[in-house]
Amino acid sequence: MSEVWLLRIGILVAGLILIAAIYFFGRPGRPGQGTRRPREPRDDSGRREPTFSESLAAGGEDGRDDAGGESVSQGALFAEEGASGGSELGRRTSEEFDKIVTLYLAARAGQKLHGPDIVVAAEKAGLVYGYMGVFHRLVEHHPERGPMFSVANIMKPGNFDMADIQSLETPAIAFFLTLPAPVAALDAWEAMLPTAQRMAELLDGVVLDEQRNALGRQRIAHIRDELRAYDRQREAPPLSKPGRW
Repeated sequence: MSEVWLLRIGILVAGLILIAAIYFFGRPGRPGQGTRRPREPRDDSGRREPTFSESLAAGGEDGRDDAGGESVSQGALFAEEGASGGSELGRRTSEEFDKIVTLYLAARAGQKLHGPDIVVAAEKAGLVYGYMGVFHRLVEHHPERGPMFSVANIMKPGNFDMADIQSLETPAIAFFLTLPAPVAALDAWEAMLPTAQRMAELLDGVVLDEQRNALGRQRIAHIRDELRAYDRQREAPPLSKPGRW
């Protein structure tokens, strides 16, 4: 089996895992998962890029989850072709990608993340609001290179509408790192992970991996190893073609 087919199968499996995770986010929480603390005032291979509009129903035939909200699939975490959402800030310089790394920041059982809190937490964590109405971490002093990673709402259509931000509620937000990035894959991950952890502190949420499991040290180490290997592969010189006799 060729490397191209292995890559396609890998991305397909990752997409199915993400769809399953989105489905479970809408399910009622299990007893004993913990309660939310009272809020305190806050002062403080030639692939086309997926689109927000390429949503896939998760959890029911009518496209709604068990909580009554519409969820979006992995394909809905990216900007729609030809649409800028009013800003080009954070737009990728290329529609080509070959790997996606995803984390979730989920509300605790029986709770929701609220729009105004998400905005404040994103600003404190160094994110900027931009292309397609989502948040981005840009390369310092080089915003034109595009986002190191982005943060979207898992609920359809995936963006954060500032005109309706006061009433926005969501069970989770998704951090996604699309490779190749404007920096080394491992460097982008080392920026995304602490950002997700910081926002989880500010929002009293929990950070989950792509399979909706608590993000533990073993999983973090595994992701780092994968991204080191990815960086090494991209740095390796192409194999020379055999000469003709």
